[in-house]
Amino acid sequence: MSASPQQAQPNARIPFTKASACGNDFLLVDGASVSGDLSAITRRLCDRHRGVGADGVEWLLPDSEADIEARLINADGSEAEISGNGTRCVAAEICSRKVKTEVVVRTGAGLKTCRLMHRQGSTFEFEADMGQPEVGGELAIESMWVRAVGTKVSMGNPHFVIFVENFQDGWQRQAAVIGTQPEFPQGTNVEYVVVPRSNERGANEIQIRLFERGVGETESSGTGSCAAAVAAIASGRVASPVTVIAPGGSQTVRWEKQVYLRGPATLICRGEFFG
Repeated sequence: MSASPQQAQPNARIPFTKASACGNDFLLVDGASVSGDLSAITRRLCDRHRGVGADGVEWLLPDSEADIEARLINADGSEAEISGNGTRCVAAEICSRKVKTEVVVRTGAGLKTCRLMHRQGSTFEFEADMGQPEVGGELAIESMWVRAVGTKVSMGNPHFVIFVENFQDGWQRQAAVIGTQPEFPQGTNVEYVVVPRSNERGANEIQIRLFERGVGETESSGTGSCAAAVAAIASGRVASPVTVIAPGGSQTVRWEKQVYLRGPATLICRGEFFG
């Protein structure tokens, strides 16, 4: 009996590259080599106990105007417009195959250019043009389960940035509830941001925790770092450029009409998933 077109072929082998940007990990897979339901396949690939394990899969496809098209599907099978960290991981994979200093990636949020700044072994550092942000005003979220005030920011995907004095226990539960509120019909990524007192001495740093739509808590986020930095700059808390410190590492955000994100991407391994 033939396999359903909505399922991967039984025992199919799916080649992949695993990459990480500040602990935000992705699988990079040639989309043309896989048939079937990509959402279902992504869930299996990203399962950290029964699959390879990742925050999402960047499905790579040929593109006539860019070096590559990257279609991002989150670990839960939902599709996202873009990941800043995932885009850098894609650029690292391209630079590992070809001698390039600039990689153009088509994402669901448009074309993004990643400029190679440095390479050491399998780690590549890029500065990526993330486009113009859209910054909304303060928004209060009030429900039976949560009360929070934050700023809506779009980096081509939705974010809700909440400034706090410190990171409270249970912030993940609050973030999960916020993402389901009617104010966010497509859901939202949630960032909690602490502005350290050291900034009074001239340092422009922020610390963040991240709860990403379709994934949950993550070690880092490229667009989340951009959204948090943009909200902090717009509210006068810091000045550009901003060092954004997440549990998985630091990135630098520069806002000059366009937003530029600088950070590393490391190719971890290559292998095959026995689908």
